[in-house]
Amino acid sequence: MNTDTIAAISTPMGEGAIAIIRISGDEAIEKANVIFKGKHHLTEVDTHTIHYGKIIDPSNGQMIEEVMVSVLKGPRTFTREDIIEINCHGGLVSVNRVLETILSLGVRLAEPGEFTKRAFLNGRIDLSQAEAVMDLIRAKTDKAMNVAIGQMEGKLSKLVSKLRQALLETLAHVEVNIDYPEYDDVEEMTHHLLLDRAGFVRDEIEKLLITAKQGKILREGLSTVIVGRPNVGKSSLLNSLAQENKAIVTDIPGTTRDVIEEYVNVRGVPLRLLDTAGIRETEDVVEKIGVERSRQVLKEAELILLVLNYGDSLTEDDEKLFEVVKDMNVIVMVNKMDLEQKIDMEKVKQLAGEHPVVTTSLLQEQGIDELENAIASLFFTTGIDAKDATYVSNTRHVGLLNQAKIAVEEAINGIESGIPVDMVQIDLTRAWETLGEITGDTVHESLLDQLFSQFCLGK
Repeated sequence: MNTDTIAAISTPMGEGAIAIIRISGDEAIEKANVIFKGKHHLTEVDTHTIHYGKIIDPSNGQMIEEVMVSVLKGPRTFTREDIIEINCHGGLVSVNRVLETILSLGVRLAEPGEFTKRAFLNGRIDLSQAEAVMDLIRAKTDKAMNVAIGQMEGKLSKLVSKLRQALLETLAHVEVNIDYPEYDDVEEMTHHLLLDRAGFVRDEIEKLLITAKQGKILREGLSTVIVGRPNVGKSSLLNSLAQENKAIVTDIPGTTRDVIEEYVNVRGVPLRLLDTAGIRETEDVVEKIGVERSRQVLKEAELILLVLNYGDSLTEDDEKLFEVVKDMNVIVMVNKMDLEQKIDMEKVKQLAGEHPVVTTSLLQEQGIDELENAIASLFFTTGIDAKDATYVSNTRHVGLLNQAKIAVEEAINGIESGIPVDMVQIDLTRAWETLGEITGDTVHESLLDQLFSQFCLGK
């Protein structure tokens, strides 16, 4: 349990209407009261109230800032400690002066994420909920935000707890089998129960892991590269999806000399969109560097948008691009449909193979919906239901779920092979502990406590 008092600026740095400084700890209210001058002493007011006043320099009595101070008494707070939130003007100088005054009283500057860490350590939230706080802050689309909110509300925690409870009850029956080996019916019942419960846990973990790829995309965004010959409309596509002019658009081939990056929202899926220099053979030194960078980002992309020109015949460079990206997630875009058709669409479909082909006219804003639908269907074949589904979006969680699944599968293989149940118990206990790492629960000692509190083995 933490006893020291910490403080930090909780709003982004920069100029704004207001800034908030948060103080948390046993002495939060007492320390704030030293530098606050208002109608009431902060130590005497009710919890969850806000008060107008001034921050005073305790060394000379001069006013530093005009503020509104919120008083929140534990345990009904985010950290379960006493919290003070000082709302001051959002200038860089003013907010830093207030913070420096607080720190001069012996309050410690908080470490990154320490308020959320205290919420976890004090039992306010579990580890997966704590991690969801940062996911919520970093969410770039509504659906990513819904996933984070669901985890903050404990959707994943409840499901993990349900699986751990199933394993716990199974382990209790293993204990019965170990303690009463003379009863054959107990052994037979235990083997049937082990297979049933272990199979249930494995299936539920597999369901969660199926959402992992989609959850990762919603959380981190989809690395998407726009490729094509120069002047086929790559920069126009970036501007259309971003809904602003991020890239220079001209009729001159080779205008884009470097990789341009932008986050866009496509059907609730965040795309980290990269507009590349047109890939072609060139003698221009600067353009050649851009082409090489384009080839590099192509290797790291999760989605390729291959753009062709409706008003041009297919070239050897186009066909080379198809060959380069054939094993990747590709959507073929035939752009500039407002021009007279010169491209061979049958040849395009033949080269595309199983990859979707979308026709667009970015100049006339046609075909964008079809493109967005193709992107969504390629990665979310069952649709995106971020509000109701329990998505696993955290790489740490995915790793632990895979470890737990392996442990459960090893237990199932052991049961089917007829190995002694105490050996099976080792694998199931490992799965129970691994799942507990997702929520930050303790392991061995709490396992024994729960076993004996829920089941009286009576021996």
